[in-house]
Amino acid sequence: MSADDTEIRPAVVLLHAFPLDSRMWDAIRAPLEAHFTVITPDQRGLGARPLGTAPVPSLDVVAADVLAQLEALGLERVVLGGISMGGYVAMSLLRQAPSLVEKLILVDTKAVADTEQQRAGRLAMAERVEAEGTGWLADAVLDGLLGASTHALRPGAVRAAHALIDAQSAEGIAWAQRAMAARPDSTDTLRGLDVPTLVVVGEQDKLAPPTAAQEMFDLLPDAELVLMPACGHLPPIERPAEFAGVLLDWLS
Repeated sequence: MSADDTEIRPAVVLLHAFPLDSRMWDAIRAPLEAHFTVITPDQRGLGARPLGTAPVPSLDVVAADVLAQLEALGLERVVLGGISMGGYVAMSLLRQAPSLVEKLILVDTKAVADTEQQRAGRLAMAERVEAEGTGWLADAVLDGLLGASTHALRPGAVRAAHALIDAQSAEGIAWAQRAMAARPDSTDTLRGLDVPTLVVVGEQDKLAPPTAAQEMFDLLPDAELVLMPACGHLPPIERPAEFAGVLLDWLS
């Protein structure tokens, strides 16, 4: 994608969830690209992006990576969307470059930092994947990532999520978990934010449940809250056609 391409249509930047990569957006890419330039970066250490000589794990580093990519494309204003971990990165980017964000989309994420128990769980996973690899990971996390309806009725979505998790590197998984464990509370970042915001949450999300979405919605003066029925933590994989419709309706 060149800078010339991004000047033709508004740019929508979508940041992926853990422990996946940018391919999680593939099922909604075509309907969005009919109207927008769609940019879906891989987080360092995940997907096609190597971890490299990464500094201390921090989602601020990830946000800076995204900002550098958008600056290289000559983009000064974008629609910024993030799901789960990508939502945490979006909130960091709001702190680093608030003028960049024309509209905000937060999907199955939350503003609060981890509890001590949640941090301990992340650090334990990081240590285990470094010691044992990632062969066990998909089976361990898919119950929480996907809704009960998806497990029961959408085997293709389950297989797609499983394959994406299996494709990730142990070092990238460990770095991302430590970065998320260290993230700050973003409540003040969202409170009174003067940016139109769409908050989307799966009805069956166990990890960032509808109560967390409601808490973010309550902080935002210009927001819309959409509950995705029969869906868990990953609407772009579980119910892609419906999710794309939600985005297009709001963006138009």
